[in-house]
Amino acid sequence: MKSLQRAWHRHSPQLFLGELLEKRWMEPIIPFTLTIAVFLAFAIMIPRYLTAGSLQELMRNFAEQGMVAVAMAFSVLSGGIDLSVGAVFAMSNFLALYLYLILGLPLPVTIVLVVLFGAAMGAINGGLIAYGKTRPFLTTLVVLIIVRAAYNKVTVAFTNELASIDSGSSTWDFMGSGRVLGIPFNMLVLILLAVGTHFFLTRIKPGVHIMAVGSSRKAARHAGVNVKRVLFSAYVMSGAIAALAGILYAARQSSSGTDTGVGWEINALAAVVLGGISLAGGRGTIARAVMGAAIIFMLTSGMVRLGISGNLTTAIIGIILLLAVGFNVKWVKNKGKVLQKVYVTPSWVDFEPPPSVERGSGTPFAENDRLKNAEAIALNMIEGPEDIILDRKDNLYTVNRNGSIIRFLAPDYTVREEFARIGGRPLGLAFDRDQNLLVCIAGMGVYGVKPDRSVFKVTDRTTRTRTRLKDDSRLYLADDLDVAPDGKIYFSEASTRYELTDWALDGFEGRGNGRLICHDPKTGTTRTVLKNLTFPNGICISHDGQSVLWASTWLCQINRFWIAGPKAGTSEILIDNLPGYCDNINRASDGKYWLAFVGLRTPVYDLAMRNPVFRTRMVKQIPPDEWLCPGINYGCVVKFDDNGVVTESLWDPGGLSHPTITSVREHKGYLYIGGLENNRIGRIRLQDADPTWEAHKSYWGRA
Repeated sequence: MKSLQRAWHRHSPQLFLGELLEKRWMEPIIPFTLTIAVFLAFAIMIPRYLTAGSLQELMRNFAEQGMVAVAMAFSVLSGGIDLSVGAVFAMSNFLALYLYLILGLPLPVTIVLVVLFGAAMGAINGGLIAYGKTRPFLTTLVVLIIVRAAYNKVTVAFTNELASIDSGSSTWDFMGSGRVLGIPFNMLVLILLAVGTHFFLTRIKPGVHIMAVGSSRKAARHAGVNVKRVLFSAYVMSGAIAALAGILYAARQSSSGTDTGVGWEINALAAVVLGGISLAGGRGTIARAVMGAAIIFMLTSGMVRLGISGNLTTAIIGIILLLAVGFNVKWVKNKGKVLQKVYVTPSWVDFEPPPSVERGSGTPFAENDRLKNAEAIALNMIEGPEDIILDRKDNLYTVNRNGSIIRFLAPDYTVREEFARIGGRPLGLAFDRDQNLLVCIAGMGVYGVKPDRSVFKVTDRTTRTRTRLKDDSRLYLADDLDVAPDGKIYFSEASTRYELTDWALDGFEGRGNGRLICHDPKTGTTRTVLKNLTFPNGICISHDGQSVLWASTWLCQINRFWIAGPKAGTSEILIDNLPGYCDNINRASDGKYWLAFVGLRTPVYDLAMRNPVFRTRMVKQIPPDEWLCPGINYGCVVKFDDNGVVTESLWDPGGLSHPTITSVREHKGYLYIGGLENNRIGRIRLQDADPTWEAHKSYWGRA
């Protein structure tokens, strides 16, 4: 029974559900589901609905409505509304017919002039709204009334001419009825338009500015965005897209009636809302607008083909849209809450009783006072020195919580200077052969600082796990690193599910969310070497350069991955069942290794790790400040050898000076101590250590 429970918690379907809900494209799941449901329903009810001819006709009739919805989406995403799109569409339809078929202008000239007309109508809207500070609803409503009135006048005036037109142009006919690979031409234009505008709004600066202004005009203004110009451009594009739809409609229908485009602005607005685009602006996508338009179009055309009367059709569509919008609003509002409920998925972790840490117990982990009187360096001059390192000139480097690398100058370390400002939250440090200081940065990847203080990016991506729904190619939580004799950089990514602010949640899960990654500076390639690791943390290349030692914090293990020799490519557990949660590993002068304990195991927490249901309820039902956590108010450092034998430990009982120790470095007879929550760097003299030993010589000799 226990084996089944372990397997269930280790491979819980909740993992997939959590990653599915995390995807941004899950926000429009209601309109997407409704689109599929409506399509399938009519496919069942209407004979020959799925034939090629029927589908082509549906696409041909839908394309212009989809474009008008895209036009409306531009104005809504900018934080406004454009009620004139239906009238601009109708007038553009007339102008295309008049300029090309009556006046005989060349088709390219006609297209340009009509699109310019739509852009001009958008410019009137945008100019009044952005620079005249008028209300979008009233402004575009007035433009709607004026353009619609003008359209009705010119349509009546040119009734005879419009009735007798004949294109006589294969290009014009192809625009109206042609197909490309079986797809109607106007539908192909809609697809290209949707893809292009999506790319524009998400990748191109002017488009991104439209989304920013829609989200918060004040924030966009403070970020240096020209809000007025952005609003103006959004309405210009809205008008131009509506005009393009009018041109294609003219080519398809070759007629212009008084009812052309009537009510299309309402349908477009309904499509935008149904697709989940916020009327407040700044949230949504072009795809959502197209989905909303498709739902409305399929409902309307399907009801007609089923022979349902017009009034009943309108009522049924209204009820369906009302319910769909209600569900969609509820879903968008509560999606985050649902995700919080299901995302954290604890696994089953079995722990054996750890070795005793009681004072006088006789184990190498027995509590003592060897760190209690450690010298305090940089007291109150540093925040959270998670890792520390020294260069060949004995200068001391550490990371600061504000995103900078701080250097304290030898010999007394009283002079503090900002060596480099990188940003993010710097964590692990390492020097390469050329004395470039390499640093892992949470949320950013691996960066480097040259001796002249210039900052460069090493890598921020690795190979993606193709079997996962979540794109894990971006580095979420690069933690610690070291450099192999061949120059390759090995570093740990503690978690691919959680960022630094939520690192404790990874501990509550206790599953393999991390990985070991290798970057080769010679080729510039980065690849994942080991995956599904449980919070891999400290990284250290062994003294012989044959293997990588890495610490699994939540499993309290030290592991070895062979990178050279007969065992190359294989892994093994070097030390298991440690009494503390291990962090960074670094070389010692006697051929052994120093290991920092960020916290100590407790019987209660060990019991909780064997009970995933308890941890799930704790995360869901109890405030974070009341969660059960490991004991981190202890200061402890241990030393072990290449055979995994722990030989000694150094303690600061109660963690008065050095709680949450995350790093220890030996340098010329001293041991330097860093911690994630500390305001100092500790230093003690090692009585039996080589006073001339330094890490750079250990790695690179005297180079």
